[in-house]
Amino acid sequence: MQIGIIGTGYVGLVSGACLADFGHSVTCVDVNQARIDQLTRGELPFFEPGLAEVVERNVTAGRLRFTTDTCAAVRDSLVVFVAVGTPEGENGEANLSQILAAAEQIGGSLREYKVIVTKSTVPIGTGARLSQVLAASAPRPVDFDVVSNPEFLREGAAVQDFMRPDRIVIGSSSARAAAIMREIYRPLDLPDAALIMTDVETAEMIKYASNAFLAVKISYINEVANLCERVGADVQVVARGMGLDQRIGPKFLAPGPGYGGSCFPKDTRAMASLGVHFGARQRLVEAAIAVNEHQRETVLEKLHHALGSLIGRPIAILGLAFKPDTSDVRESPALHLCRRLVTLGARVRTFDPVATPEALRALGPAGRTIHFANDVAGAVANADAVVIMTDWNEFRSLDMDAIGACMRQRIVIDARNVLDAARTRAAGFTYTGTGREIVSDRICA
Repeated sequence: MQIGIIGTGYVGLVSGACLADFGHSVTCVDVNQARIDQLTRGELPFFEPGLAEVVERNVTAGRLRFTTDTCAAVRDSLVVFVAVGTPEGENGEANLSQILAAAEQIGGSLREYKVIVTKSTVPIGTGARLSQVLAASAPRPVDFDVVSNPEFLREGAAVQDFMRPDRIVIGSSSARAAAIMREIYRPLDLPDAALIMTDVETAEMIKYASNAFLAVKISYINEVANLCERVGADVQVVARGMGLDQRIGPKFLAPGPGYGGSCFPKDTRAMASLGVHFGARQRLVEAAIAVNEHQRETVLEKLHHALGSLIGRPIAILGLAFKPDTSDVRESPALHLCRRLVTLGARVRTFDPVATPEALRALGPAGRTIHFANDVAGAVANADAVVIMTDWNEFRSLDMDAIGACMRQRIVIDARNVLDAARTRAAGFTYTGTGREIVSDRICA
């Protein structure tokens, strides 16, 4: 099947490459000529395990190509996926300017029946709005259908998630469009239970409700972790005991410095905004947002407790990406901590296996005072404290004796609980994890 993908960001590129791997002929479109040139050279604009191999394989086979020509991609495709950004706008609501601009371009290129599919995370009612834009932009009346097919890709495991999904959600009021979408995903050979066929509005809501629920679950275990620190309980054992209950499950029960990334922060704020707009406030989601913002400050509180004043203190931050196996630093708790430390006068040194270039761009002026090391040793040299902010696997097996020998003081704040506390203390470190021991309730300035 001929497929067009509008947008070569995270969702668009992963979706396009994997659909090409199903045997479809896929054209990925982007308005950014530099990005298209980069992809044409075989270079990926971000790090995602396994994606480079899928892209290379399908470009070589002639099933995947890249262009800036939206008109040609629409003309040559039966199905056009829209996978552009929907960043946060005013009052937390989703900014739909990119998706509406894409709809105008697609509409202006319509000459015959097409299926237009929203992959982007969009508010409920966007499908109907896109239909209006497409019809108004078309040079003459033409038949088309709008489908909602939200993505559920975890950064760091996106290729696996696309190839072995928990579910595929297809929202459409057209039997014709639904049949075409079924054919696209036929190579997955999904059981009926994993293929959800519904209307557009319900499909749009499934995406928001899913992300908001997971964000609430993360915020809840972080609240439990903070209580564990006051009463002397171990949150990791608590989380394991909770997760063995099949009604709860073990996933998203790992405490830390708060969630980040391209989805949870903006999607929770967008859902809260939708609730206010429609007179059905999402109070649990609003609470999860507030908890997450507070959780980012708990790491700073622990540094204050360990060091007192942070002025002039050399502090090493290990991990800048919001999670491991990705270079994405959007809404990263580590970047929030870096900015706060710079403001408080600390001397910040950092290391991340892949996310340093993205972090340097995202930090802007604050990044000019930060030392970005090439390895762990370069980051921890002469530091008074080291903070682990991203649970990269390589941080789980750090040689703490060697690290301690490089530091001025042996203090570690393990925000992700990746280290063995007993072994770390045996190496002479003052160790503080998340939800694993009693800490001061001192509030940082």
